Amino acid sequence: MALPAINAASWTFAETYVAEDEVLAAARARAEEVGVVAIGSGGGAVLRFLAAALEAKAVVEIGTGTGVSGLWLLRGMRPDGVLTTVDVEAEHQRLAKESFKDEGIAPQRVRAIAGAALDVLPRLTDGHYDLVFADGDKREYSAYLAEALRLLRPGGVVAFDNALWHDKVADPAQRDEQTVAIRDLVQQVAATDGLVPTLLPVGDGLLVAKKEWTPDAE
Repeated sequence: MALPAINAASWTFAETYVAEDEVLAAARARAEEVGVVAIGSGGGAVLRFLAAALEAKAVVEIGTGTGVSGLWLLRGMRPDGVLTTVDVEAEHQRLAKESFKDEGIAPQRVRAIAGAALDVLPRLTDGHYDLVFADGDKREYSAYLAEALRLLRPGGVVAFDNALWHDKVADPAQRDEQTVAIRDLVQQVAATDGLVPTLLPVGDGLLVAKKEWTPDAE
């Protein structure tokens, strides 16, 4: 059965349905200046929605960038929520702190850790987090998933940006390292018991999965 294709006008309407303000625009401008590709407004709106729906108090972000996704997450989190954000580039995190300051975010609500994600994540507390968002090295996505499953509480959610990777993931002929890694992740999430997944065609694709409650967790 042929699926109906959404036209460009409808896609743009959906992507911009939740408008960005001056604070987010400034964070995006910082991203462009240093060559960071930030999550799109549609994906950001989904992150805010997820954080709000979960009433998230503790969130992990892999890939701080200049704070675009962090702003969206913090806007959805509880007022006392803490964002733990990890990035290998300390300069990016410095710029992100400017974005958070523009938003009026209290410093104690953001724990910025400079370092490689796979060095930092193992030091975080098991089962403590409501949401894990990954927008780091695509080749490490499968490893991020393993860490996320450990870090999330039952009922928590993991989300991966760039899950369609410039339309390459759906094309079997595309075999570069990053595309293969994301394609493997998409298949792995779908096949993992205890996850409720969905793949959202917002921005460059957002793969989302909920960690189900288990009898042992009750």
